[in-house]
Formats: sequence, C-alpha cells, structure tokens
Amino acid sequence: MNRTAWLQDRRMQKFRDVLSRWERRELSMMEAGELLGVSERQFRRYRDRYEEDGLAGLVDRRLGKASPKRVPAKDVSVMLELYREAYRGWNVKHFHECLVRDYGFRWGYTWVKTQLHTAGLVERAKKRGAHRRKRERKPCEGMMLHQDGSRAAWLCGQPGLDLIVTMDDATSTIYSAFLVEEEGTASTFRALREVFGTKGLPVSLYTDRGSHYFFTPNAGAAVDKERLTQVGRALERLGIEHIAAYSPEARGRSERMFGTLQDRLIKELAKAGIDEIDAANTWIRDVYLPAHNARFARPAALPEIAFVAVSDTLALTEILCRQEERVVGRDNTVTWEGRKLQLPESPLRHHWVKARVRVHEYPDGSLAVFHGPRVLARYDATGKPFDTPSRIAA
Repeated sequence: MNRTAWLQDRRMQKFRDVLSRWERRELSMMEAGELLGVSERQFRRYRDRYEEDGLAGLVDRRLGKASPKRVPAKDVSVMLELYREAYRGWNVKHFHECLVRDYGFRWGYTWVKTQLHTAGLVERAKKRGAHRRKRERKPCEGMMLHQDGSRAAWLCGQPGLDLIVTMDDATSTIYSAFLVEEEGTASTFRALREVFGTKGLPVSLYTDRGSHYFFTPNAGAAVDKERLTQVGRALERLGIEHIAAYSPEARGRSERMFGTLQDRLIKELAKAGIDEIDAANTWIRDVYLPAHNARFARPAALPEIAFVAVSDTLALTEILCRQEERVVGRDNTVTWEGRKLQLPESPLRHHWVKARVRVHEYPDGSLAVFHGPRVLARYDATGKPFDTPSRIAA
C-alpha cells in the first residue's frame, strides 16, 4: 500500500469513528467537524455521501488524476539535462536563479530542488548544528566594514589566488572585490583606496589578525595596539578604528559571504570562459558585483550614512601606501629592496647626502621619495624615475 492509499484509509477510519460518536449523540455536528478538520457543512456532506454510497462515497475523487498544475514531463527532462550537462555541482538556489534569468523558467525553487533530489543529482542538506546567536548588524551604512581574503582556485585551470573583499556590515554590500596572487599590505591598501575614494571614510574596519593587519607578539594572544603595521598606521592617520577578530566565528558574516562567493563566483567565471586575472577583475567589478549586491544586499536599519566624504583624494593616496624612512647615500641615491632610487638635482639644496627621507610604495608598485611634505621624485616599479613635476604631499 502506498502512502496516498494509506492516508486515504486512515481518513475513512477516522470518519467512521467520529460518525458513530455523533450518532450516539456524544458529539455535536460542529464538534464532529472540528475533529475531522472540516466545517460543520462539510461534515454533513460526508455523512450524506456515506449514507448513499458507503465508503466509496468518501474516496477522494482527485486520486488517480493528473493535477492540472503538474509540470510537463518535457520541462522536467530539459531541466535535469541542463543540470547534468552545464550546471553540475551548482547549488540549487543558484541553479534556479540561472534557469529563471537565462531560460525564462517559471517553475518554483522548491519544485526544482525536489526533482534534483529525486533524480539523485543533489544531496539533501545535512542537519544543522546547535543554534548560535549572531552579532547584530550595525544600524547604518559605513559604521563598520569587513575586509578579508580567501584563497581558492577561482580561475579554471589556474593555481590558487586570493580574492580580497571589502563589505559593509549593515547591508552586506560588497564595495570592492578583486583577485591577487597573494594577500598582503599592497592588496589591503588597494581595496581601501577603492572604497574610501568612492564611498568615503568609515567609522571602523573589522579584519582578522593577519600579520599585515596587526602585530601579535605571541601566537594566539592579543594583538599589540601600540606597535602598528603599515595598515594600522594608515587607519590611525585617517581616524578609523581597527577591530581585530579573534576567531572564525567572530567573522561569521564575512565567512558566510565567502562561502557564497566560492560556490557561485567560481562557476560564473568558468561559465564566462575567463581564465586571466585582469579580465576576471574587470568582469567581477562590472558584471558580477552589481548582480551579487542586487541579490544579497539588504537595506540598513537606519537611513543615515556614516561614511565621511574625502575632500582630497591625492592626500588619501599618500596615506594608503607603504611608508618607510631611509638615509640618502653619498651618491644621492636611496636604497629600496635592492633598487637604487637616484634623486635628481634640486634648487632647494646642493645635495641630499645623509638627509632622512621617506619612501612611499603604492599598491601598484610605483614609488616616491619625500623630504618632509615635499616629493623629491617619483619612480615606476623598477626604480626608473618618472618625468613628472614634484608636488607637495598632504
């Protein structure tokens, strides 16, 4: 006996029991209907049908008939074939969104999931663990940004790369995302420059305790807030609070976001046939992020914006870069990681020998040498000087 027939038999047994109690006047017609989960009027219909035709009168007349809302077998076959051939491994929600977007599919997500489960193409979700209370979001956009990197084989057939993402805590909007060969100070400054230059300065930045973010004297211990890294120095200069996360659970919002990105972005990049970093970064910025934010971002609890607009973007560039002091050599050069940066002649003084200068290295690898607020020269990543006039740094 299948489940439908068994349920039908149980319904009939329950009706006979309730009907006999009504006949013995133990129940009113309204109470009998309530026990069966129907109205008093429907109970009278069942009674009349039973008196006329017996148990046959109670059989659900829909049994054995195809539902008028049933999905055509052809559509089921097409959907399953698409998943097998082009979308194998995609999660059901992502697959359903692509069906609706790219193929005009009009059947629901739950139906698609059931069909994939029945066909054995998708495993059923595992039972969730114990409930944990998550940290409430910040109420306003710009009150806290999350920044983190995730290493994966983002490009098909290519070695692992780091995806650097900067996201708003209040809305889950991703402001910046790009691939680099290795996460570090340069990638952090690049991301911060992108976000601060377009959105403004946030109240705080929430990151892990990577060595480019914080100095940690003892592994697993608290970070040293006095000994600042290059990133810490720049954030302090801008007046932005830098908050360290002490566990993966503390970064739950960004961890869940990376889970979504690893599940969706890798497949979308492969589907678009992109296997080169620069092309991927352009596609992520122009195509993927607008669609991702439209799908996953949510409005902030309050309409106020906490970002502070940046009036001098040139000064921002000089802050969001690596900075170290050097002493000029006797040949008027500055040594920087194996490169000799030749200082040009200057009307300010006869030479720069033994002068203390400051070297700026920007996220793109270019360099500049400063004496106080004045830039003495600028160089490309190889140390070759640019033929550009000097200017005053903020």
